[in-house]
Amino acid sequence: MNWVNLEHLLLEPVELRLVTTEPSMNHAQLCERALSLASGLQARGIQRLAVHLNDAGELAIALLGAWQAGVSVLLPADLQPQTRQRWAADVDAWLTEAGDLDALYQPPVAAAALDLDTCQLSLCTSGSSGEPKRIDKTLRQLANEVQALEALWGADLGQACIIGSVATQHIYGLLFRVLWPLCAGRTFVREQLPFPEDLQRVSRQHPHFAWVASPALLKRMGDNLDWAALSTVKRVFSSGGALPGDAADSLHQRLQQWPTEILGSSETGGIAWRQGHAPWQPFADVQLSQDADGALRIASPYLPAGHVEQTADAAQIHADGRFELLGRLDRIVKLEEKRISLPMLEQALADHAWVAEARLGVVQENRASLGALVVLSGDGLHALRNQGRRTVTQTLRQHLGQHCEALALPRRWRLLRQLPLNPQGKLPQAHIEALLLAPRPKAPDVLGQVESDGEWTLQLSIPPDLAYFSGHFPHTPVLPGVVQVEWAFNLGQQLLDLPPTFAGMEVLKFQQLVRPGDVVELHLRFDRERGKLYFAYRNDSAACSSGRVLLENSHA
Repeated sequence: MNWVNLEHLLLEPVELRLVTTEPSMNHAQLCERALSLASGLQARGIQRLAVHLNDAGELAIALLGAWQAGVSVLLPADLQPQTRQRWAADVDAWLTEAGDLDALYQPPVAAAALDLDTCQLSLCTSGSSGEPKRIDKTLRQLANEVQALEALWGADLGQACIIGSVATQHIYGLLFRVLWPLCAGRTFVREQLPFPEDLQRVSRQHPHFAWVASPALLKRMGDNLDWAALSTVKRVFSSGGALPGDAADSLHQRLQQWPTEILGSSETGGIAWRQGHAPWQPFADVQLSQDADGALRIASPYLPAGHVEQTADAAQIHADGRFELLGRLDRIVKLEEKRISLPMLEQALADHAWVAEARLGVVQENRASLGALVVLSGDGLHALRNQGRRTVTQTLRQHLGQHCEALALPRRWRLLRQLPLNPQGKLPQAHIEALLLAPRPKAPDVLGQVESDGEWTLQLSIPPDLAYFSGHFPHTPVLPGVVQVEWAFNLGQQLLDLPPTFAGMEVLKFQQLVRPGDVVELHLRFDRERGKLYFAYRNDSAACSSGRVLLENSHA
């Protein structure tokens, strides 16, 4: 592999060195555009630049061009109005689309080596544990990290094309999808591919490839994929959160290799890595210690010289330097003067066969108590469908009661098909607590909708925790027929411009039960001449229910 140090990427452009795929860009083109951008930035006197580009190739141009021009770069987490307002006073200009780069291009400046200590990059945390923070880094810190990655896994990757499901606005995606392959001479796919089917489609286009993925994607990769074709993947990286053990086991079985999990953060850079159920292995030159509470303290070449970063991650360090994580100390709450570790309780819940994942939070009502978001496993969903919600929550309370006192037992439960993670694969604590306070859902999740010749077909997921299941029936929850009619009417109003007045029903048939966690198809057609909305629910090939809703316009 023809390695080029990060600070030397603009010095010797090589046409044969391909950088990106679809559309392709070689090293010489990258250099020309970066140097042209540098010229434009200097001509306009821009010193501080905010960059949010979904195209990883354009991001590479923007970063190298800005650094060549002596411009500091801020990578905001998103482009929400509040985000742009938050950083407005800290930047002179924004690059958010390809046209913004085009408008800045001027005849290129002469190339020079980038200064490792003066080139600046600022990353923004997601705010998962509070207010988003700005993390400033030098090019030297980034260069040290990409060299360490190549030393670890460069030989394994070889000529692999780098394919990613994570955004490049954050440290993991930036390093693994852009900066590391740039230095190593590996091609990378420009776009972020957040769905397993997209990852498979692009992977099939390359004889050698590697994945830069998140737990959120990897745990959704099911049996519908062509695992024989995908098994040629050189390495599967995962970061952004904990990869559930069953997801790691499944990937190992299907790919004959363990995913490589990366532990790190915007603040620390990379800390450690592991495969399978082994302890975490610190990166080379990362020095670990602990404070009085047992939380990790980190010194590394990926931090400012002499700086020791204090984390909130409790750990047990083994004699060989490897370590186990014991949960975050900043997720310890007090209830009635007693300290309660949320990660410990979450792990205890996840040990039950009915639970795939769990997150706990404090519910502030008359008095503070805990609530639980629980993603049910297959066995858990089966128990819900055949024994009812009360049995499931009481069983989980009894299980958890073996690990904590009664005070810490959740009083509020929300049963989910999956955790609503943000684009960074995280679930902020404030979001957990908002979900616990929200009422149980009363509508289906619309997974997709297609119109053909005036008829709509909708794919609906039935929430496991639908409010209408309570009492109907307690031990065998089924979706009431009247709710099915109401959903058909409400969704028809959104899609078909129906008359507003309900006038009756006819030819109703209920043939098969709709249960928690089912995915059903709803077919809708409106006969305007007769004022009749035809609806039919189907579960796979079986008819669940059908009928006609009579509608009429309101009288003046």
